[in-house]
Amino acid sequence: MRFLITAGPTREPIDPVRYIGNRSSGKMGAAMASAAARAGHEVQMIVGPVSVPMPTDVDLITIESSSDLETAVIANFPTADILIMAAAVADYRPIFVSPTKLGRGESLTLELEPVPDIVATTAASKKPHQRVVAFSLEQAGNIDRAREKMLRKGVDLMVFNPTDTMNSDVINAILLYPDGRIENLPSRTKVQFADVLIERAVALT
Repeated sequence: MRFLITAGPTREPIDPVRYIGNRSSGKMGAAMASAAARAGHEVQMIVGPVSVPMPTDVDLITIESSSDLETAVIANFPTADILIMAAAVADYRPIFVSPTKLGRGESLTLELEPVPDIVATTAASKKPHQRVVAFSLEQAGNIDRAREKMLRKGVDLMVFNPTDTMNSDVINAILLYPDGRIENLPSRTKVQFADVLIERAVALT
């Protein structure tokens, strides 16, 4: 099967040197890609500015902003069987981006706009054989929000991902399915979890 996996953060520019970003390292996406490759699948990765090494045995596309990510996903999803959206996409971006470096002043006010919902847009375009797996980074216990996002976005499997394991080597994940099934997984390393998720993703097809 052909996997398309996104990883890492996005950077939303304020000016040529400043940006809005987040603390995603890319560990989860890297583990997913490695697990899929080990299982014999073809893997393409779309990777933001990560802080950890990425697998070398996959087709790698590097991006910076949410706009870059959206363009890359739309361009490459049509040839994929399974999309795993493990990237931590910024929720907001500046409406105005200065073409030159902003000088220091007394204060700076930024007007932000929500970024496009890449997961929902992609899920709406999927063909009958395609599946979309997404992550919901939430405070521990906030499963209802993750379930609502799964149903609203139309994804085939949602991973409830507690914020306290964002940059950890371990994850306490809960898998949510559109038919109401919930699979509580014991705490394990992200490498071990990746093997499980790849198996579950393949089983969806």
